[in-house]
Amino acid sequence: MHLHRRWFNLNRFRSGRDGGKDREAVRTLVTEGKEKMMAKRWGWCLSMTGVILLLTACAQVISSEVRAKARKELTFVGVLANPDACRGETVIWGGRIIETRNEPDKTLLRILQTPLDFMAMPEDEETSQGRFLAEIDRYLDPEVYRKGRPVTVAGKIVGARAEPLGDMEYLYPLVQVEEVHLWKQYPPAYGPPNPYSSWTWFVSPYPWPYYYYWPYYSF
Repeated sequence: MHLHRRWFNLNRFRSGRDGGKDREAVRTLVTEGKEKMMAKRWGWCLSMTGVILLLTACAQVISSEVRAKARKELTFVGVLANPDACRGETVIWGGRIIETRNEPDKTLLRILQTPLDFMAMPEDEETSQGRFLAEIDRYLDPEVYRKGRPVTVAGKIVGARAEPLGDMEYLYPLVQVEEVHLWKQYPPAYGPPNPYSSWTWFVSPYPWPYYYYWPYYSF
């Protein structure tokens, strides 16, 4: 009905009847349509921005207090070059566990470092820049914190430790851990199509939009 009225008014305008009134009516209709369209677009943009901010805030695995103390400009390569110069600095690092070693009053994780994404999740080991040691003041079960599992740690650099690596000695930056997050691993399963992928079906155990985090996902 509304479309019929608008088409009738537009035809009247084109035919020249009631010239001034019809022109004004058409302008009003066009203006109202544009305003409604812009309102919908702004509403959608604001809604998506809120969802993104909410997901980002909820997705962090390291507390806001520790994140506030961490120096983002302090790179792993910079610390690796001179660990003693960075003593006392707070860092958030992660990677794949190489070894879990239990000592009388603590656990030592030997970790293959990888860059972290926006959730502080370790990325592919091909991007590793080296190794480091993470010292945790409690017992961690080596069967749980086993080789190959991704882990994120946050804590202070307390120096470096030289340990054998093949036929050489490797200088590991040493982090006294305040917080540790072990990422869960799930077996793959076929999932429905991903709207952001060119593939119709692919292997993933999670509902959209969490396909990106296969095979590791945890909050």
